[in-house]
Amino acid sequence: MQEVYEFLKKCDTYFLATMDGDQPRVRPFGTVDIFENKLYFQTGKVKNVSKQIKLNPKIEICGLLDGKWIRIEATAIEDDNIEAQKHILDAYPMLQKMYAAGDGNNQVFYLKDATATISSYTDAPRVIKF
Repeated sequence: MQEVYEFLKKCDTYFLATMDGDQPRVRPFGTVDIFENKLYFQTGKVKNVSKQIKLNPKIEICGLLDGKWIRIEATAIEDDNIEAQKHILDAYPMLQKMYAAGDGNNQVFYLKDATATISSYTDAPRVIKF
């Protein structure tokens, strides 16, 4: 999980896919955090991505870095823990202008049953499960 975290952190921007009915939706994300041995991302409850995850928590993440890419299949689990919200906001202070822990909009998810595959054009894919 640490390697997946470091890959996404170095990407700076990765892409998160959800389903909106029968239509896939992909958007850029930049938050990633480890809290209590779980990999987290953050969004706002008012956003469509939040509503889509609520209806179907299966997501996929894709990021590119130095000629390699990562794809992560997982179930996104909402965590209402205020400490988890604080932890990710502390890691991304610029978000504190828009979100606060416990504000009713700030929302964090951790990845459950995740399978990450790191690939490149030259190396065999590596699979990491957490």
